[in-house]
Amino acid sequence: MSRPSFDNIYMDLAINLAKRSHCVKQHVGAVLAKDTRIVSLGYNGPPSGTHNCDKEWPEDGCPRSSKGSCSLALHAEENAILYAAKNKVDLDGSSLYVTLSPCLPCARMIYTSGIKTVYFLNSYATYKGIDVDEGVEFLRKFGVDVKHYKKIDE
Repeated sequence: MSRPSFDNIYMDLAINLAKRSHCVKQHVGAVLAKDTRIVSLGYNGPPSGTHNCDKEWPEDGCPRSSKGSCSLALHAEENAILYAAKNKVDLDGSSLYVTLSPCLPCARMIYTSGIKTVYFLNSYATYKGIDVDEGVEFLRKFGVDVKHYKKIDE
């Protein structure tokens, strides 16, 4: 019997967490790990206790902000970082596994949280139809190790 790598375990979990999302537009999952232990996790959607977009607005999703983004949603990595902060978990030196590469605002939060490695499955730039993964570029510019995740068979 082969043993899966921690990278594969954490990304598989992020993929499954994405299935919990109530977002009508995109499902994203995130796992934060440190020293081979999961320290936090999250998926995209509105803050706990507010609306579930797929129930409240099943056709088009939640109302758009002035910039055309979801007006209610927290990104998966935001949810994971905020949950860790709420529970006083030190993220310095941790790794983030996320199914969609971070947008620029999330990248700033990732950097500020002390996360040292980010593994992403799909490109935010491709999803948004833009030329550059700004969040990935920002993180790399400031020394965060960012890797486009490719599953390695066990």
